[in-house]
Amino acid sequence: MSTAIHKKLERNIAYLQERLDLGKENFDLILKEMVVGGKKAAVLFVDGLSNNEVSVFVIRSLLGATREQIATGTIEKLMKEIIPFGETSPVEDLEEAIRQVLAGLMLLLVDGEQIGLLLDTRQYPARSPEEPDIEKITRGSRDGFVETMVFNIALIRRRIRDPQLRCEIINVGQRSVTDIAVMYMKDIANPQIVENIRARLTSINIDALPMAEKTVEEFITHTFWNPFPVVRYTERPDVAANHLVEGHVIIVVDTSPSVMIVPVTFFHLLQHAEEFRQNPIIGTYVRWVRLIGIFISFMLIPVWLLVATEPRYLPEALKFIGPEEKTSIPIYLQFIFAHFGLDLVRMASIHTPSPFATALGLVGALLIGQIAVSVGFFTPEVLLYTGLVALGVFSTPSWELSMANRVYLLLLILLTGLFRLPGLIAGFALIFINLVTTKSFGLPYLWPLIPLNPKVLLYVFIRRPIPLQFYRPRWLETRDSDRTTKGR
Repeated sequence: MSTAIHKKLERNIAYLQERLDLGKENFDLILKEMVVGGKKAAVLFVDGLSNNEVSVFVIRSLLGATREQIATGTIEKLMKEIIPFGETSPVEDLEEAIRQVLAGLMLLLVDGEQIGLLLDTRQYPARSPEEPDIEKITRGSRDGFVETMVFNIALIRRRIRDPQLRCEIINVGQRSVTDIAVMYMKDIANPQIVENIRARLTSINIDALPMAEKTVEEFITHTFWNPFPVVRYTERPDVAANHLVEGHVIIVVDTSPSVMIVPVTFFHLLQHAEEFRQNPIIGTYVRWVRLIGIFISFMLIPVWLLVATEPRYLPEALKFIGPEEKTSIPIYLQFIFAHFGLDLVRMASIHTPSPFATALGLVGALLIGQIAVSVGFFTPEVLLYTGLVALGVFSTPSWELSMANRVYLLLLILLTGLFRLPGLIAGFALIFINLVTTKSFGLPYLWPLIPLNPKVLLYVFIRRPIPLQFYRPRWLETRDSDRTTKGR
């Protein structure tokens, strides 16, 4: 729906009052009528989204205009001579003007003119950039993304001062009109990937995106029933900037403190900024500790459960593995109950005020766990291995990947407990097939394992020194594969 701006100011004001209930149900929408150079005019803005100092400055400039200054070519002269403000643009449609006003811009209408002016005087409520809770590091920058998209883009541009950095804005949602920025390096990123992402974003058909980036992810990935994430979230500007120069695309959604990195492989989700803030040897050690923790969180319990229930698979030297006492509750059900209990404690800690969170952890770990062992509900080994798995879960850099591993872990426990070795093999086969068939925006999810690239696969386990990273990942098929400055 479009409505052209009328020459008569009264008609425009009447239309705005009808559409927005000015002065009735929307107290924060401010319509101020005034006289500019002998002509009737009005400005409309949202109180709370506009910078008060800038708004007052603009209004004073308008009131100071003389009749001679704007007698002819009113709108053009207001833009170029009267309003000392750079971010102004003309608008001819009232519905478009309303959408922009609700996004925080100021609208200026002048009697006798069929063109209005939009002034970007907005100032969104925002907190100061702080270090993300999930991606903390020992050494490095302490700034993180916030809920204001303009700030997040600025944090990335501060790190990449290249004129080839592009930032396209797309509006999604008929009611929310959510701002989504697509950032990429024009001379690096694969244009087919960029166009694919752009097409998926523009095809989103929904009235609002109140849950921001998570809703966008579900629309553009089409992997509703696949627990493995095909995008990587980060709250660190340095991580986002590093992926940009590698050839990835960054999707920034307004009101979200996380940005999406696309496309990604399974192994991207295992990386952490801490590895690149340390010496390569130390970084490799940190990576190995993390990978072992993730491996333990996924493999330890199903394998132990199999050999504990089927001792014949154990060599004589390892016959001590397994519970010493028989219990009335099957071991695999004990593990499932223990994991549900662990998740319940985690969820309760999220909704518990910070001063009581430590006490809640003590109650869950000491009182409930100890009493459960004492009464024979759990064997001690169940709590031991559940605790080790919890360490591996919390050491996984990607929270989405850790939850996917957790879901599949419960499936493996159930299959192993019911069907023993065939169940374990079937579970692993199911997970492997899921990983092989998963694609991130058309690209293979398990690269460089499938298709195999031994040299790159080696660097999954070894943190390569930055000065030796001469080329960008072939997987992305970038325009410019050379990271050195030779010949430029």
